[in-house]
Amino acid sequence: MNPQANLIFIISLLLGTTITISSNHWIMAWTGLEINTLAILPLISKSHHPRAIEAATKYFLTQSAASALVLFSSMTNAWHTGQWDITQLTHPTSSLILTSAIAMKLGLVPFHFWFPEVLQGSPLTTGLLLSTIMKLPPIALLYMASHSLNPTLLTTLAILSTALGGWMGLNQTQIRKVLAFSSISHLGWMAIIIVYNPKLTLLNFYLYAMMTATIFLTLNTIKVLKLSTLMTAWTKIPSLNAMLLLTLNSLAGLPPLTGFLPKWLIIQELTKQDMAPAATLISLLSLLSLFFYLRLAYCTTITLPPHTTNHMKQWRTNKSTSIMIAILTTMSVMLLPISPMILTIV
Repeated sequence: MNPQANLIFIISLLLGTTITISSNHWIMAWTGLEINTLAILPLISKSHHPRAIEAATKYFLTQSAASALVLFSSMTNAWHTGQWDITQLTHPTSSLILTSAIAMKLGLVPFHFWFPEVLQGSPLTTGLLLSTIMKLPPIALLYMASHSLNPTLLTTLAILSTALGGWMGLNQTQIRKVLAFSSISHLGWMAIIIVYNPKLTLLNFYLYAMMTATIFLTLNTIKVLKLSTLMTAWTKIPSLNAMLLLTLNSLAGLPPLTGFLPKWLIIQELTKQDMAPAATLISLLSLLSLFFYLRLAYCTTITLPPHTTNHMKQWRTNKSTSIMIAILTTMSVMLLPISPMILTIV
């Protein structure tokens, strides 16, 4: 793609995100979401592969439907209450429609079917944008309207997302699809706590975005898309592969690593809200996703192929990893000890 065109699309993406997260009026928020959708479409379909075109079409149709629902929800609320302010979403029907619209935007169950397909059809760098920055505007809207959302509906969506995200990721061999189901599972953790402690949702999102960015950038550096190629990629940059193992374990939420912090805080908050059964259930369901993270981690650091047929060893590349990956990897693994400081900032 032409670098100038690429720059315009990236700037539009940042502009759309900024407009949505800084707006008070529903129409401005909707405008930001539309700019975002239109800016990411060329980035998804830039390879001109039929699968990429299909992914862009699916993304466009789903996001258009979700944007229409956001507009419908805000108009219904304005009709009944006379308010266009995002924080004044008080009508129950509007709240219900908005929850469905944002669930469709994010890819929460039962509106999750588009997300793995779109991620699979996109390049790794676009997949990184779809998994991180494109989730920020819908989460910001949920954050602003969190006081008027239906807790039962969100808890149901969250538990279903964690269950299906873990369950459907078990059988995947394509790494982008595994990361898509991982995203759905993590969104379940964010959705369950948004009504009770919205700041925890934002903290969870920031840490999730950081760890996912690390994994996408690492995979982009070693040029790996499938589990079978991941098994023989350790010779390229062994130190980076070793850190990828730790980052995957962190994304799974294993205790000494950064990813444990949001899960720990969410379980604690749910217990305070007398929702111990929901906390227990979502914790048990996250064990499903732990399995495929561990499988990815095993394939990352396996030094001998699991079959006896001859295969070509990859050349060790001389190019050094970027400072960005080094910083993100360190933060993805080592932030748990400074969690009190993180909580004072948030």
